[in-house]
Amino acid sequence: MGKATGFLEYNRIDPKKRKPEERIKDYNEVKIPQDPEIVRTQGARCMDCGVPFCHGGVLLNGAASGCPLHNLIPEWNELVYKGQWREAYKRLTRTTPFPEFTSRVCPAPCEGACTEGYIMDAVTINSIEYEIIEKAFAEGWVNPKKAKATGKKVAVVGSGPSGLSAAYYLNAVGHEVTVYERDDRAGGLLMYGIPNMKLDKRFIERRLDVLKASGIEFVLNTEVGKYMKAQELVDNYDAVVLCTGATKPRGLDVEGKDLKGVYYAVDFLKATTKSLLNSNLKDESFISAKGKNVIIIGGGDTGTDCVATAIRHGCKSVFQFEILPEPPAHRIEAENPWPEWPKKLKVDYGQEEAICLYGKDPRNYCISTTKIVGNENGEVKEVHTVNLTWVKDAAGRMVPQVTPGSEKVWEADLILLAMGFLGPEDNIPTELKLERDARSNVKAEYAFFETNVDRVFAAGDMRRGQSLVVWAFQEGKLAAREVDKYLMGKSIII
Repeated sequence: MGKATGFLEYNRIDPKKRKPEERIKDYNEVKIPQDPEIVRTQGARCMDCGVPFCHGGVLLNGAASGCPLHNLIPEWNELVYKGQWREAYKRLTRTTPFPEFTSRVCPAPCEGACTEGYIMDAVTINSIEYEIIEKAFAEGWVNPKKAKATGKKVAVVGSGPSGLSAAYYLNAVGHEVTVYERDDRAGGLLMYGIPNMKLDKRFIERRLDVLKASGIEFVLNTEVGKYMKAQELVDNYDAVVLCTGATKPRGLDVEGKDLKGVYYAVDFLKATTKSLLNSNLKDESFISAKGKNVIIIGGGDTGTDCVATAIRHGCKSVFQFEILPEPPAHRIEAENPWPEWPKKLKVDYGQEEAICLYGKDPRNYCISTTKIVGNENGEVKEVHTVNLTWVKDAAGRMVPQVTPGSEKVWEADLILLAMGFLGPEDNIPTELKLERDARSNVKAEYAFFETNVDRVFAAGDMRRGQSLVVWAFQEGKLAAREVDKYLMGKSIII
């Protein structure tokens, strides 16, 4: 615990953000680091709760409750309160490979399960983690990890969260690790799926430099399963870990879906980040929202990222469609009891910016697109929608019904589909004849991660379907442990 009475003495203080009217002019990170004394008192708020649900890492009602990495949160909170930052860093990195990423992009299920959050505001776990890892880099405590070589070679396919995690732990126990990535930069979703203002790519490159110095080799611009046979890796390595993600975007099956101006959100975000990194957007090789009326179909985090990116492009207007009802302002205990993930309304950075710029939240709830209409040139010009009412059917399931007279036409020049992903791409599973589940994910039992093909393992979204970055890190770690056991008969990875 931190200070015995800290939770009674100190209020929660979240990190400040740069003002929306300032930050929409650039692609720099939104969050501002906190004063160390504030961080110390926030660590003091961690109470002696007996059972720290914050590091439970279980699924309750379909959502994560507590940290999937089982971070030892109360311990490093106490160490921060006592000013023992280096020990806090050591404790933090006993369980998590890349705190600089989770502290920036994880929705913090640990805070949703915080015991203190049951009766008052939860501990600022996410921001304390951020301050610990940033201090560690600043002080030079983050160094390459090397171990006595085992003589075993492992190929990791995909350099997203699960791939980087698997590579990190396999290398740390002495295996020779080569990571294959089809893009021109490593990082996968972290690099090209999340905007720079949410996760500055400098910090990804900073970590990649450490991984490379530790001996991990990265082979870029190499798409396994397309330009390089997956079987070649199976034949030439002692083990192969597949971490290619669930990258098939969910489409919209309505009239006009193929018109010019309809794009998947992932393509929109990737092109912007790539252009930003290559030329600070001067090459103009991205899908521009400048001067356009933008409609984003999908109310999740990716939709929010699209809102923020479109605003930075200089869009004329932006609206976000969500098929589900608006969440309540506060947790409804009867339906969503603690320590479940709190299903309540949050205003994220993209919505804050839209409210600042246009005077209202861009989100529209209980709305469904019925068709997209184009002009004589085959370009998008409007979207037709209806409102929905959610009711219980005979089986007690919530189902949508169209609200009579709710038809509406929206002016649109650019439509971005941010409705999630359906599963992994087919090339590698088809070539290797990997077994797949009903959702098309590669079959590999959790905690073992072995596929039906000898020496081939699968982890992350490719195995479990679209999920949180923190789950991908945990899967990469656990898959590395199983590969290590397979190669050496035992493992010290925990």
